Amino acid sequence: MRIKQLILLISLLCLSLAAQAGYQLDNTASSLYFVSIKKNTIGEVHSFDSLSGSVDNNGAASVTINLTSVKTNIEIRDERMKSLLFETAAFPTAEVSTNIEVDAITSLNIGERLVMPVALTLNLHGQSVAVQTQLQVIAVNGGISVSTIKPIMLNAMDFGLTEGVKALMEIASLPSIATAVPVSFNLVFKAD
Repeated sequence: MRIKQLILLISLLCLSLAAQAGYQLDNTASSLYFVSIKKNTIGEVHSFDSLSGSVDNNGAASVTINLTSVKTNIEIRDERMKSLLFETAAFPTAEVSTNIEVDAITSLNIGERLVMPVALTLNLHGQSVAVQTQLQVIAVNGGISVSTIKPIMLNAMDFGLTEGVKALMEIASLPSIATAVPVSFNLVFKAD
């Protein structure tokens, strides 16, 4: 009888630890896109190839975007965005942080979906800006998928990037580059 009780106790402990486990971002399964608009009519989709992040067992979530990993499909434009816009020598990363309800997420069964209003804090180019949005969380095998329901609109002015936008316009001889930028993402977090 003692063996059965011991096995039951160990099983319950393991389940409890699993429910409290955190999550690590899976960079290869995750994506973050933003759109730039030049000459008032030409939209182009860009991405970042290097993301890292985690959600701890208290719901503190953070994602770090390696700005040097920007991909525009044109190498010289990648370099110009790094040096003129993001100024990656001084600001190599952007950070997004929030707090989420871990209990609501850990109670999801695989395939179940939850829409969650969140207050994100985006730190980019030395500026910290609060962003209100809704995220979709889906339980997947071994973790969660977190994505934007609709694009998040960011303004370059809020992050002190206006001079960088002007520098890009000048070097590329463009009459305009929009300072409002839609951003969307799908992030996959694997359970620790």
